Amino acid sequence: MTTAAALVAEEPRLHYLNESYGVRSWLLTTDHKRVGLLYLISLTGAFFVGGFFAVMLRVELLTPAGDLLQAETYNKFFTMHGVIMVFFFLVPSIPAVLGNFVLPLMIGARDVAFPRLNLLSWYLYVLGASFTTYAVVSGGVDTGWTFYTPYSTMSSTTQVMPTAIGIFIVGFSSILTGLNFVVTIHRMRAPGLTWFRLPLFVWSLYATSLIQILATPVLAITVMLLGLERLLHVGIFDPALGGDPVLFQHLFWFYSHPAVYIMILPGMGVISELVTCFARKRIFGYHYVAFSSIAIAVFGFLVWGHHLFVAGQSVYAAMVFSLLSYLVAIPSAVKVFNWTATLHKGTLEFRTPLLYALGFIGLFTIGGLTGLFLASLGMDVHVTDTYFVIAHFHYIMVGGMVMGYLGGVHYWWPKISGRMYPEGWGRLAALIIFIGFNLTFFPQFILGYLGMPRRYHAYPDEFQVLNVMSTAGASILGVGYLLPMIYLLWSLRYGEPAGENPWDATGLEWRTPSPPPRDNFATAPTVSGEPYAYPGREPVHG
Repeated sequence: MTTAAALVAEEPRLHYLNESYGVRSWLLTTDHKRVGLLYLISLTGAFFVGGFFAVMLRVELLTPAGDLLQAETYNKFFTMHGVIMVFFFLVPSIPAVLGNFVLPLMIGARDVAFPRLNLLSWYLYVLGASFTTYAVVSGGVDTGWTFYTPYSTMSSTTQVMPTAIGIFIVGFSSILTGLNFVVTIHRMRAPGLTWFRLPLFVWSLYATSLIQILATPVLAITVMLLGLERLLHVGIFDPALGGDPVLFQHLFWFYSHPAVYIMILPGMGVISELVTCFARKRIFGYHYVAFSSIAIAVFGFLVWGHHLFVAGQSVYAAMVFSLLSYLVAIPSAVKVFNWTATLHKGTLEFRTPLLYALGFIGLFTIGGLTGLFLASLGMDVHVTDTYFVIAHFHYIMVGGMVMGYLGGVHYWWPKISGRMYPEGWGRLAALIIFIGFNLTFFPQFILGYLGMPRRYHAYPDEFQVLNVMSTAGASILGVGYLLPMIYLLWSLRYGEPAGENPWDATGLEWRTPSPPPRDNFATAPTVSGEPYAYPGREPVHG
């Protein structure tokens, strides 16, 4: 009996990772947690492929002469860097990976509303990525990631159609994910989990899902029209056929500016979770932070015209878009100030996730403020299509979104894997990424202001020093991005067991074992208190 009891004691606890084995059990899973991990693996691959193209661009720009890549190759590399990073990493990253994994856990549900649809969305992502991969290996595409017409519809002889088909397909993956999240949040919350008891990450996913559902079909239609003009020579965008190229810009940016908020809003939600957890305080102004997510989603649909200030739209339209672009900064600033107020006089624990959150706040603030420069008509005319725009975009997307993504991965990694990662290496990687990022992209603000155009593979000698700084920063940044992949994989085997709640955080996802069981909770949880209640941990003032 004693031996039998010992065997029972040693028998591992069943959870979502070990309940079934084999490739088939993963490829046919309907468990939201496993789907999240499938996305994690796919997106990591896309990130490093897109990163390879970025490295090649920066190495080319070490010297003023175009001596590593020919002009045509350079054009293909920056196009494929943009396409892969935007459509196959930045847009789906936090919703598809972290959203899929923790959303049902955070609201006390057993799964998402449509588990099979969830798996289908991953297969659509893989199918879209396959078409784009085919385009990459069969010669690439050189239109820029924005596919501006009529070059993309008539002149380019590269693989425009496979790339466009890949983006068309992956758009449906985005729509299905958004639809699934909206229904899940509306219909599957635990008893007592009212709207104003929801975690702020859930609010941000809700706002993001609304944008995904409403904006992504516009991209699908635009790409379809591009394909029709390319294949059938129907005059839609080409002036030679009676079309209007500015119409394409309006349609493309009507999706692609809200897409910026698809990328950044979930990152903001992650930062709200990290700041309140590691400051040991209730979030300052919960309602304002929640509603600012909805406000950003609404304003995001009204500002696409600031991408067309030099495209020939009327001055009056440009003035309206300029004003609206300034207004969208208000809900973003609400979040930044509320995070800062939450950190103020908090009992700060400088763990790895908080370092990423602090990096996000700093880099996103720089990106947001330089966005106001670009929303200003006179300034925008001067810096349009220069490296200033590249620097601004990367401060928001890479400095903001990727920092939020990595912060979220580190925060929920104990829940995902049941293991802790080495804290020292985590802090070092966060520091390296922050330093490398600023060294890479801050010089580009100066380059752009001095007049260096983007998308050029050769440049005047006077720009070389700043370009060398930028390339040096990119090499540091590359090391910073490789480190987490190495030590997180290491932690799967050698990391210390995490326990149910290693951060001593609030939230339903920390009430279930790590890793969670197949159905998340042994018994359905109920919620009776306010979110982020950290009793007894508020510092005494006075």
